[in-house]
Amino acid sequence: MSAPGRTHRLELVDSTLREWDATVLAADPELGIVLDTSAFYPGGGGQPPDHGVLLWGGVQTRIVDVRRGDDLYLVPAEGDPLPPVGTAVRGAIEDDRRTALMRTHSGLHLLSGVVFRDFGALVTGSNMDPLSGRLDFALDEIPAGFKEAIEASCNTEVEADRAIQAYELSRDEAFAIPDVIRTATNLLPPGIEIVRIVDIAGLDVQADGGTHVASTRQVGQMRVLKVESKGKGFRRIRISLEG
Repeated sequence: MSAPGRTHRLELVDSTLREWDATVLAADPELGIVLDTSAFYPGGGGQPPDHGVLLWGGVQTRIVDVRRGDDLYLVPAEGDPLPPVGTAVRGAIEDDRRTALMRTHSGLHLLSGVVFRDFGALVTGSNMDPLSGRLDFALDEIPAGFKEAIEASCNTEVEADRAIQAYELSRDEAFAIPDVIRTATNLLPPGIEIVRIVDIAGLDVQADGGTHVASTRQVGQMRVLKVESKGKGFRRIRISLEG
């Protein structure tokens, strides 16, 4: 579950990394900047891409988006200079945004694990912003007190301080794990031979390419803001995290 092209992705190995050195492989005014190594998460699985900067020769280039193509392209802010090919740069991720998104992504996995464990429901859609997000579930009737019960269960798992680990398996090994795909539709491309797994110990194991905190306690207190009906058999659960 890696990005295409020439960039070695550091964030998949160490999601705590915020600064690193790299060399510019390409700089296109239309497409963006390609580095040999990068910790910018390019977005996916509902998680938005990182923001940050590249520092080079006394110049700062702000990065406001990351796009996947034949390479992983860092998109500079309008008007900011492009470092020439071969330039040594220092990359830096916007820490508050990335950390909030890591907490939110892990919180949504925790929510998915609780709803799957207690109700057997699969995810049909997702979205997140820093410290807030939603999951859609294939879920028919819900009992009285569902919203309050889900919030209480999620915060019980936060307090349990369950370890969260990411690792890679071959496709065959990954699909040998029961319910490793927690979405109603399998979105994993058929050509992917190495699958990245995110494992919340004792609660949730699923294929995922995002960045996560190291334990459920680091997610922080969760609030279930609303449970909405999105048509027959479908429910949307909106959450927020205490800042």
